[in-house]
Amino acid sequence: MKRFVKGIITIIMLWGFSPYTAYAEETLSWQDCVKEAAKNHPDLIAAVEEIKQSEAAKKITASSLYPQIDANLNASTSRTATDNKPGTTADSYSYGVSGTQLIFDGNKTINNVRANSEDIKASQQNYRFTSTQVRLNLRTAFINLLKAQELIRVTEEIVKIRKENYELITLRYESGLEHRGALLTAEANLAEALFELAQAKRDIGLAQRQMTKEMGRREFIPMMVKVDFDVVDSARDKPDLEALVKNHPSLQQLISQKNSAEFSLRSAYANFSPTLSGSAGANKGGTRWTPRGDNWNLGLALSVPIFEGGLRLAQVSQAQGLLNQLKENERSAKDGLVVALEQAWVSLQDAIETVDVQYKNLNATEERSKIAEAEYATGFITYDNWTIIEDNLVQAKISYLNARANALQTEANWIKAKGETLEYAKN
Repeated sequence: MKRFVKGIITIIMLWGFSPYTAYAEETLSWQDCVKEAAKNHPDLIAAVEEIKQSEAAKKITASSLYPQIDANLNASTSRTATDNKPGTTADSYSYGVSGTQLIFDGNKTINNVRANSEDIKASQQNYRFTSTQVRLNLRTAFINLLKAQELIRVTEEIVKIRKENYELITLRYESGLEHRGALLTAEANLAEALFELAQAKRDIGLAQRQMTKEMGRREFIPMMVKVDFDVVDSARDKPDLEALVKNHPSLQQLISQKNSAEFSLRSAYANFSPTLSGSAGANKGGTRWTPRGDNWNLGLALSVPIFEGGLRLAQVSQAQGLLNQLKENERSAKDGLVVALEQAWVSLQDAIETVDVQYKNLNATEERSKIAEAEYATGFITYDNWTIIEDNLVQAKISYLNARANALQTEANWIKAKGETLEYAKN
């Protein structure tokens, strides 16, 4: 018995020098975390670069609508020799400028540019969708760290309860008022509480690592977060789900992709049209520098497709198939988003009400515990009845914490289902 008590005291002393309290260096609000993630998260940076690529692709396509002008400069020398005669050397110099201009291609290039414009919109919506996912991941990590911090406080309370229970039962056992089984159970309960406290302090390091990743930090620094456990976006009045879906980034991205496919189909049909382009050039040439001879040219070129083994028909069929696919993808995504929103809203309301229920249950068990402790000390109830009430109190504390954390998580899922980005203002 004395050895066990000594071990308990040693554990409690070690608990007092927790690395959690010794090395926590900064405390962050939710907005602090959002600012860092918006600036440093690699997924957001990659999404921005994708937008830049789409913009560059449009400029590349549109460049063929403008004159294509080239300048040239040539200088050469040659030697010709025949039998029994000395060779002769000839020099040649020329410089000039030439250009071509697309005049008509059945609006193929224009439709390609319009398709690129829709691709830019799609990449912008992809950035928004990426931002919604980054927000969810960041909020989840934030909630996990907040829960880990609160769990330490709750488990400290449980350790205190179990320690007081152990001391009370020890006195009653030594006085001959309680059996050995009750004492061993109290010892086990205290040992379990101390283990759960140590586990909670270890888990907080993992939660801090997750926060570091989701904020896009390159180096790990121990941190704490601060926020109330209150759900801000409760959505007690059910919103118009159909209206929310219309602006969802994943749906808007599919709409832009569908629009791009429509312009690509028009471009494929334009392959059957003649292509007309003009050309012009002027240069000077001669055998000495600076050359004096003048040359110039003007021309028109007309190209008409006649037969290419069904290439253009296959391109039209391919473009039409892609358009049909994206139309169905849009319809499927819209239906799926409405269902996801309904499910997220229902889960949020359930989670909020669960918090209220668990809060009332915790208040009831705390009051019952106070009464039961006094009754047990005076012998009005047995150990078996009293320990059940104490176990219910411990479970109620954990359940209330889990309910609050779950409510925050379901709120984050609801915000994600609505398609809100990282900068969503409510929390």
